[in-house]
Amino acid sequence: MGQTLTGLLTSVRAIAGRPGTPAQGRPGGGPDQALLAALRLCGDHLSALAAAGPLTDARRTRLIASIGALTTACSTPGADAFDALLRTGQQALDSGGEAEARLALALADEATALRARSKGAWRLRGNALDALGRGEEAITAYERHLALQQNTAASRDVERRVATLRAAGDRIDEALKLFRAGADTEAPGADTEASGADTEVSGAAARLSRHLPAAEARTAFTDLVRLRTAEHGAGDPAVRRLATLYAEHRRLSDRDPVADPLLGGAEPIGVPGLRRLVAGRTVCLVADTPRTAEQEQRPGSPLAALIEGYDLVVRCDEARHTAPAARTDLHACTLRGDTPWKGPRWDRRAGARLVFGDPLPHWRLALRGRLVPGAQDRVGDATLRRPLHDPALLGEEAGAGPASTAYTVLRLLDFLGTPARVDLIGFEGPAALSPREREWVGTRTANTDDTAVRITLR
Repeated sequence: MGQTLTGLLTSVRAIAGRPGTPAQGRPGGGPDQALLAALRLCGDHLSALAAAGPLTDARRTRLIASIGALTTACSTPGADAFDALLRTGQQALDSGGEAEARLALALADEATALRARSKGAWRLRGNALDALGRGEEAITAYERHLALQQNTAASRDVERRVATLRAAGDRIDEALKLFRAGADTEAPGADTEASGADTEVSGAAARLSRHLPAAEARTAFTDLVRLRTAEHGAGDPAVRRLATLYAEHRRLSDRDPVADPLLGGAEPIGVPGLRRLVAGRTVCLVADTPRTAEQEQRPGSPLAALIEGYDLVVRCDEARHTAPAARTDLHACTLRGDTPWKGPRWDRRAGARLVFGDPLPHWRLALRGRLVPGAQDRVGDATLRRPLHDPALLGEEAGAGPASTAYTVLRLLDFLGTPARVDLIGFEGPAALSPREREWVGTRTANTDDTAVRITLR
C-alpha cells in the first residue's frame, strides 16, 4: 500500500499541482478549476496519510481507492468526474475521522461550486457539517438539498435529521430562557461567595448557544446544569426542568427520534414465535437473480406456480432483480460494513423481517434507522440477531468466516426443526453458496431438479 499511496500522490500532484501552485492542466483543456482544487485537497490528505505511517484501517484504504478513481476521471478527456468527486466525499465521511469529515466538507464546497443545483452535493455538505457538529449550518445545507429533491420518499431521512437538529437547538434555547427567567427573579445583594457562583453560572450560560459545535454546546450545557444544581439543589422545579432539557438534548445529539416507535404495530418475534410461524409449513428460499426474477414475473410460468405453492416464501438481503410486488412472507438480511445503519430502508412489504447483525448497538441503530412502519407485521428481536454464533442457538465459533444470509436462514430453520420442508430456488451461478455452505446443504439434500434443492431437516 505504501508504494500505491506514493504513486497515487505523485499522480495527483502531476494533475492538480502542489499546494499553493497553479495546476499545469492538460493540452486542449483540462478539468474545471474546482475539480483541480478538490484533487489538491485529496493530495494534501494523501500526504498526511503517508506521513502517519502504515495503513491498517480498511475504511481509509477504501478512501484512497476513491481518490484514485477521482484522479483517473480528472485525467481522462471527456470524463465526467463530478460523480467521482461526490463518491470520494462520501467515502471520506464513511471513514469516520475528523480529518476525513473536514476533507468531505471541502470536497462538498467544491462540488457545490461546480453545480449549485446538485442535490447530491448539498446533501454531502449537510452530512459533512453534521459530522463536524455544526448543526445549524447543516440545516441550511439540508434545506438546499430538500428544495432540489423531487423524490418525497428520498427526502424523509433528511427531513427527519433536520427536525432532530432543530429540536436539539430548541432544547438549548429553552434552557437559556429558563436560566434568564430564574436570574431575573433572584434577589440582588447576595454575599460574595454566592455572587461568585452566580458569575460562574452566568459564564456557563453565556457560552451556551445552539450555534456552537455540538461538542462545545454539550460541554457548556453540562456546566450549566451542574452549576445550577449545586446552586439551587436537584429538587428545585427549574433545575428539574433544566435537567430534563439536558437529557433530551443529549438523546437528540446521539440519535434521531423514531417517527413511529411502534413501527406501525409490528410485533416483535423471538425464537419461540418463529418456531410457531414455520411449524408444519413448506418453505422456499428464493435467490435474487435476473433469471429467477424474469421467470417468476412471467405469467403462467412453471417457476411462478412453484413458488406460489409454498406456505412461506423467504427472500434475502436487498432485492436488485425481484419485482417490488413479489410475494415475501419472510425477509432476512445481514448487516455488513462499518456503518450498517446508513443503508437503504427496508420498505418492501414482508410478513416478517429478520435482521442479523453484531454488535448489538449497531443492530439497534440499524433497526431504528432502516425499518419502515407498516412494511412488516413482525420483526425479529435481539434473540434472533446472531443465530450462528449465539450459544443459546447454534453457538458456532466466529472464526469460520462471514456467512451468507441464505445460509444463516437455513441453519436457523434447521435448528428450529419445525418446517415440513425447506427448498432452495435459484441458488446457482452468482447466487451460489460458498463451498462450506454448499457442503452443509449437500449433506441434507433430499432431491434436486432444475429449480429446487430440497433439504432434509434433522
